[in-house]
Amino acid sequence: MNIQQFTFNPFQENTYVVYNDEKDALIIDPGCYAEEEEKALHLFITSNGLNVKMVVNTHLHIDHTFGNAFVEKTFHVKASANAADEFLIKDMDSQARIFGLTLRNAVTPLGGYLKEGDKITLGTDSFEIFQIPGHSPGSIVLYSAHNDSIFVGDVLFQGSIGRTDLQGGNYQSLIEGIQNKLLTLPEKTIVYCGHGPTTTIGHEKKNNPFL
Repeated sequence: MNIQQFTFNPFQENTYVVYNDEKDALIIDPGCYAEEEEKALHLFITSNGLNVKMVVNTHLHIDHTFGNAFVEKTFHVKASANAADEFLIKDMDSQARIFGLTLRNAVTPLGGYLKEGDKITLGTDSFEIFQIPGHSPGSIVLYSAHNDSIFVGDVLFQGSIGRTDLQGGNYQSLIEGIQNKLLTLPEKTIVYCGHGPTTTIGHEKKNNPFL
């Protein structure tokens, strides 16, 4: 499994392109906002001959979904996410205005839903879906046991956790989800965060002041 990280938009959000040797690709949280960011994502995918099979949003805050419409238009793949966050899609324009931003592309609906226990595959690689609400009601993470990696969106960061003061946030739910579903994973598991650097489960167990 190969992973290419991009840091996009004014919120410095991490977008991931996960792909295998057969050139099948999964885009996680396409946050490209500016035209040059869209071009960078497009160039990487096309220059590497990748075939985008699936797009997943770990949650539906605007910084993680800015690029949904562009990716759908360009690669003809709709994003999937958890249904509990779908109300945020309908509110993207007002979310953007709060931060003085204008959406460059029309808002598009989800193409599918993911929930606890679902598995998605990319060739021989598979990812199990965990629901960990708290940052948003529908926050999900993608865990690959075979590759010792997990994509957590804004659930967990190096030395921190996702904020819980946004609409639908719940601090207790977030902490319980992290403790019960993330900190029980092997300590060597690499954590790919929605913002900031990667970390490991072991590092966060020992050093994260929130946990």
